[in-house]
Amino acid sequence: MISPTAIVSSKANIGKDAEVGPFCIIHDNVVLGDHVRIQPYCELGVETKLSDGSPLVVGSGSLIRSHSTFYEGSSFGESLVTGHQVTVRELTKAGKNLQIGTLGDIEGHCIIGDYVRMHSNVHIGHYSTVGNFVWIFPYVVLTNDPHPPSKVQRGCFLEDYSVIATMSVVLPGVRVGTHSLVGAHSLVSRDVAPHTVVAGVPAKKLCKTDKIVLQDGSGRPAYPWPRHFHRGYPDEIVELWKSSFGPD
Repeated sequence: MISPTAIVSSKANIGKDAEVGPFCIIHDNVVLGDHVRIQPYCELGVETKLSDGSPLVVGSGSLIRSHSTFYEGSSFGESLVTGHQVTVRELTKAGKNLQIGTLGDIEGHCIIGDYVRMHSNVHIGHYSTVGNFVWIFPYVVLTNDPHPPSKVQRGCFLEDYSVIATMSVVLPGVRVGTHSLVGAHSLVSRDVAPHTVVAGVPAKKLCKTDKIVLQDGSGRPAYPWPRHFHRGYPDEIVELWKSSFGPD
C-alpha cells in the first residue's frame, strides 16, 4: 500500500505487498523487495554524483523507520531493520538482517556482512569493512582519515563476531580481530588480535576473551558470545553455533 501523500517515481521498482508511508519520497533509481515497509517522511534513492548509477536495493521483509534517508547505489539483503533518522550514503553493500539504530550514519563505499547489529548513534566512516555477526554499541565511531582534513581515506576492518562497546573510537586502517572485544570509551589505534580484550585511551591488551566470566552468578565464560546469546537469530544459525562453539 502506498500512501496518497507519498511521492513514488513510476520508474521505481516496488515489490508486492510493500508499504510506503505518508510523505515519503521514492526516487527513480530504487528497487524495493516484497513486503518492505517504509515509515513516514523517508527519502530513498537520493541521486548523487558519488554513486556509480546503480539503484538503491532494499531486500524483502525490510523495515525502514521514519525520517530516514538512503542514497542510490547501495544494496541491502533481506530483513534490514532501522531505527529513526538513519542516513546511509552511496555504494554501501550490506548483507541480510542488518540492524541500524536510531540516528545511525553509514558513509559511502562500506561493506557490511550478515547479521550485523548497530545500536543508536553509530557512525561508520567511508571505506569501512564490517564482517558477519558484529556488534557495534551506541556512539561508536569508525574513522577513516589518518591526518584530517585530507583526501586520504583508510577504512577500519571489524572481523566476524567482534564487539565494539559504547563510545569507542576506532582509528583509520585499524583491524579488530574476530571474536575480540573493545571495552567502552576506548581509543583503538592499533590492530586488535583475535579473541582479545582491549580497553583504554589508547586501547591496550587486557587479556584473552576466555578470561571474561558472565556476571550472572553462573561462572560460565562470556566469550565466545554465540555460545550463550541467541536472541533474534534464526534456528539454523543457532544450531550451527552449537556445533561450532559447543552447548552453553
